[in-house]
Amino acid sequence: MSNRIEEHLSKLQEKGEKAFITYYTAGLGGMEATRQIIEAQKGYTDVIELGIPFSDPIADGSVIQQASYEAIQQGSSLRKTFELMKDIRDAGSQQPILFMMYYNTIVNYGIEAFAKKCHECGVDGLIIPDLPLEEQEELQQAIEKYDTTILVQLVSPISADRIPTILKDARGFVYCVSSMGVTGGKGTFHSKVIDYLTDVKKHSKIPVMMGFGIREAKDVEPMKDIIDGAIVGSHFINLMRESDYNPDIAREYVSRFKKDMQ
Repeated sequence: MSNRIEEHLSKLQEKGEKAFITYYTAGLGGMEATRQIIEAQKGYTDVIELGIPFSDPIADGSVIQQASYEAIQQGSSLRKTFELMKDIRDAGSQQPILFMMYYNTIVNYGIEAFAKKCHECGVDGLIIPDLPLEEQEELQQAIEKYDTTILVQLVSPISADRIPTILKDARGFVYCVSSMGVTGGKGTFHSKVIDYLTDVKKHSKIPVMMGFGIREAKDVEPMKDIIDGAIVGSHFINLMRESDYNPDIAREYVSRFKKDMQ
């Protein structure tokens, strides 16, 4: 079967359009607020990353760590996020949506059961920052049985020698970590980020997205000719929290970013 992420990004490339991706912690402000924030991005955000709250989010900076903690306190869970996804799909939404999460949560749920549930609820992709390429086989085999959910690969500035290996069978898009450290840095991009992104682009058969530390479209202006799109997480969460999870503010921000990036 076809995959919504791959189909949508393919159409963007045909039109010569840059992709815009947001990250939002599932259940932050409540599940209904999450649903409204997802809905508000329709037509502007090309792929939505839903972060599954976890008690020890080692790849994330203070903003997403706090968001994860608050969402758990507000009752968010993987089970409830699956229910939200099913509701979204039952309502007819075709927005490409993936889960960004930690592997422990999948193992705890049961790998086979998790893969089946992703298929049933219309989860288009997975990003798992603590699952290296060499340890992905079990999950990969489980999701391939259903052929609807893809595993998106992450690369970083220290991946240089491994980039061809990581990207050999990669699907969807490649998530380029633009700076060293955790998510949400203040645009402190790795000093050789242009060289690094150029190298990734050279080896990649799929769209190259840049994330970590991005707030506005102007932040990616120097890399615009290399990358195929940008990912915003911590800034988007701050914006939602400060506006009391107002979907109109979400719509305004994502529509402006998408327009400014073209």
